[in-house]
Amino acid sequence: MSSIKLVLSPKEHDLGAFSVRRAIPSAKQKLVGPFIFFDHIGPAEFASGKGIDVRPHPHTCLSTVTYLFEGGMLHRDTLDTEIEVHPGAVNLMTAGKGIAHSERTPVELEKNGHRLHGIQTWLALPKSHEECDPAFDHYPAADIPEAMVGPAKVRVVMGQAYELTSPVRFPHETLYVVAETETACSLPLPAQTEERAAYVVSGTMTFEGHTFSEGQMVVFEAGDIGSIELAANTRIAIIGGAPHTERRYIEWNFVASTKERIDQAKEDWRASIAGNWQNTPFGMPPNEDEFIPLPEDK
Repeated sequence: MSSIKLVLSPKEHDLGAFSVRRAIPSAKQKLVGPFIFFDHIGPAEFASGKGIDVRPHPHTCLSTVTYLFEGGMLHRDTLDTEIEVHPGAVNLMTAGKGIAHSERTPVELEKNGHRLHGIQTWLALPKSHEECDPAFDHYPAADIPEAMVGPAKVRVVMGQAYELTSPVRFPHETLYVVAETETACSLPLPAQTEERAAYVVSGTMTFEGHTFSEGQMVVFEAGDIGSIELAANTRIAIIGGAPHTERRYIEWNFVASTKERIDQAKEDWRASIAGNWQNTPFGMPPNEDEFIPLPEDK
């Protein structure tokens, strides 16, 4: 019996200055553990004077995780956070009851031209934490544990694997590993997590006689299923965790365990962009005076 549950091919989304490949949510797979959204950013080349320019927008009942391989992003949010994220570091933004943020290219990178490549994921908060206070945590690259597993370099971005424990905290069992190879090798899949998937960022991965290339996500069955084979110069992301016991809904930038909560978030954002910040959970990030309206209001 095959240990492959599904193979997902992401849909490309054009965001104007750059594109992303979105593996989940999909019609066949809404979540993998707490992961409800997985975007592969780029790789995108920006000439001098160009960059990303994502205006302030809201989130609820989720945490965003930004992890870059190349380039940089300037993050601003309604907690008055203003910080750059660089390759290998982790930005964890917990929306809880509501937060708004923007993502832009840092001035120096925009001035000189650069290449942007990374992954952005959203994690659905457990129901007990959906309405928590918003928070922002930054973990420098030096704080993310890494080790060689044979010839593969692994970095444990979240959770525990390969005898490493990430300092990144999330209130639900979560697994997030980035593995890179220079030479071909076998890499055992962590077996302690019920739901797991591997996404090929670059190169190729082989499992059970099937070869998967850049942009494909393989969702595995539970249990100890051995190792995956990675070609030389391959990079993958392994994600997963315990499944949520309650259903999750996702619409635009909102996630919640009920549709009514998403409807409320939409009304709160409408009120916010009309200037009624004080009566909503949202606000305006520092040094920002723009916003993205709800898709149906454009």
